[in-house]
Amino acid sequence: MIKEEFDKTLKSINLDRKVFAELTNISYNTVNNWNDNKKPIPNWVESWLSNYKKSIILDNIINDLTPYLKE
Repeated sequence: MIKEEFDKTLKSINLDRKVFAELTNISYNTVNNWNDNKKPIPNWVESWLSNYKKSIILDNIINDLTPYLKE
C-alpha cells in the first residue's frame, strides 16, 4: 500500500492519521512518517483497514436491525 492509497482509504472510512494512530496504538509521528521509499507502510495496515471497514458495515447493520429484534 502506498501513502496516497492509505490516505484515500482513511478518508473513505472517515478517519485521519491521528485517529488511526490512536486506534492502533501507534505514535502519530510514526504514522505520519510512513512514505513509499524509506519507511514503507507496514503490510498489516491494509488488512487492518479492510477489517475496520467491514466492522463499520456490520455495526450499521446491527444498529438498523436492533429495533426489530426487540419485543
